[in-house]
Amino acid sequence: MRAVFNGAVIAETPRTERVEGNDYFPPESLKREYFTESTTKSLCFWKGVARYRTVTVDGVTVPDAAWYYPRPSPLARRIKDHVAFWNGVTVEGTREQKPARDR
Repeated sequence: MRAVFNGAVIAETPRTERVEGNDYFPPESLKREYFTESTTKSLCFWKGVARYRTVTVDGVTVPDAAWYYPRPSPLARRIKDHVAFWNGVTVEGTREQKPARDR
């Protein structure tokens, strides 16, 4: 799986966590040079408080194009610090499936 913005791969991993149709990339898969922290926050009634990151590639910036849950609710603990994308970031590839017992 790859997240691509403005022609650059900004995150890449063989496996994401899928929640509500969004692929959440593990934190170690991000290419950190493309991300800056945002002050934006939002609340999901079951996942908790989301924090955002701004994405910049070759001078093109999209505020809050990535979000993550640093302290998710117990129901969402599997996506702790994992990052999902929107607003111009394209997610490409095929998810590697976990064995059924690990889901």
